[in-house]
Amino acid sequence: MPASPYVTELRGKVGSGLIMFPTVSAVIFNDRDEILLHQRSDTGRWTLVAGMMDPGEQPADTVIREVEEETGVRVEIQRLAGIALHEVTYPNGDLCHMVNSWYRCRPLTGTARVNDTESLAVGWFPLDGLPDLSPYARHRIRTALPLDAPAWFAAPGEPMIPGI
Repeated sequence: MPASPYVTELRGKVGSGLIMFPTVSAVIFNDRDEILLHQRSDTGRWTLVAGMMDPGEQPADTVIREVEEETGVRVEIQRLAGIALHEVTYPNGDLCHMVNSWYRCRPLTGTARVNDTESLAVGWFPLDGLPDLSPYARHRIRTALPLDAPAWFAAPGEPMIPGI
């Protein structure tokens, strides 16, 4: 998916240098304890639905928007599951530090499907049958599993979570 006008304008000013972005991820469990994943069109990797916040947008609104845009599923947020800083370097050399908050969600309406150009495939997976996922995706899933756990965060002084 092409960069938003906001990101394009920033990149025009700083080139491929470091930019920090607020991002969100959705860890969506259905009634069968399966998790909704999508296969990214840019990398071909399976991962959680995620995206950048738009200026003026609340994180919860971003979660709901991104999930619906990418999968056709409308979700309800059950809890904040965690927050962490991680580094991403894109194939074109753009460097980003993503401040990612992830949320445990449940589906309300809609049927999971490829709903935009960001996904090659979308599917529900049992926890014991997940496709190959990055350590960071697995961390977000693990910390979102308990319905009543506090939000996870790195302890002061801990290094960044490796990029995805």
